[in-house]
Amino acid sequence: MAIDRQKLILISGVFLGVMAIFMTKMYLDQQKKIVAEKAKAALANYQSNQTSVLVAKRDIAPGSIISSDMFETSIVPNKFVQPQAVTSLDRIYGMLTVASIGKGEQITLSKLVSDKSAGRRDLAGVTPSGKRAITIIADNLSSLSGMVQPGNYVDVLAVVQIPVQGRDGKPVNQTAIVPLFQNVLVLAVGQNTGGPAGPSGRYAESAPPAKDNNLITLSLSPKEAHLIAFVQEQGRMRLVMRSPADAKVEPTMPVSWDSLFQYISPPKQDNQEIRPPIDTTEYVEVLRGLNKAKVPISK
Repeated sequence: MAIDRQKLILISGVFLGVMAIFMTKMYLDQQKKIVAEKAKAALANYQSNQTSVLVAKRDIAPGSIISSDMFETSIVPNKFVQPQAVTSLDRIYGMLTVASIGKGEQITLSKLVSDKSAGRRDLAGVTPSGKRAITIIADNLSSLSGMVQPGNYVDVLAVVQIPVQGRDGKPVNQTAIVPLFQNVLVLAVGQNTGGPAGPSGRYAESAPPAKDNNLITLSLSPKEAHLIAFVQEQGRMRLVMRSPADAKVEPTMPVSWDSLFQYISPPKQDNQEIRPPIDTTEYVEVLRGLNKAKVPISK
């Protein structure tokens, strides 16, 4: 019986040892998997914060035709990526440079032009990455009498009819000015996308005035493009010119008849200072020894 008990203890010890080894291996494998997943997630996060862009291998003069030997790929953090930076050579192959590009400089679409356009910039080329080009219809008044040019920044207002409750309790439509977007880039006016200017001088041929300057193409996000397309079906659009040095976005409110009258005649504040009444009684000073007194004069 003692021998059987020793065998049982030995077998149990071996079994427990094997189980301990097995559990330890499972724990180590699980930890390795967790470490590998964390490393994969960290690598994915690192890669998502960087972008592969094209940079110039050498100085490139204006008017050069784009070829593959001019550029190389560089990994750049997203915060240092230039607007309209090119990420694929296939997109710009065969285009022309309209400005000089220095060695190591990121290649941007703003310095390139399609060879077929012969100095003109197409709308797709001037649309910033992540934005959408959408055209709105504006009359001469709202388009600032044709003075808006590609590259300007404007604020966009909408003139719409808003349903409100009338005095008799019935719904009525009230005209309101609704601020939509601020600091919006103008991509094109009519078919003019702001390409390089032609020859200038005394004998230079002047360009005819644009007949479609009421068509203003704006650069908006996809959501903003959907909103402005909806609002354009409901009313009219107005543009407000901004200074090139002013990119500040300020909170604004819709304007209606009520807000206009409140601005013209603001309500009186309840905490206005109450001035005491002016005392119009006349007094005469009377000396009584060393004392001086004021005695009112009866009328």
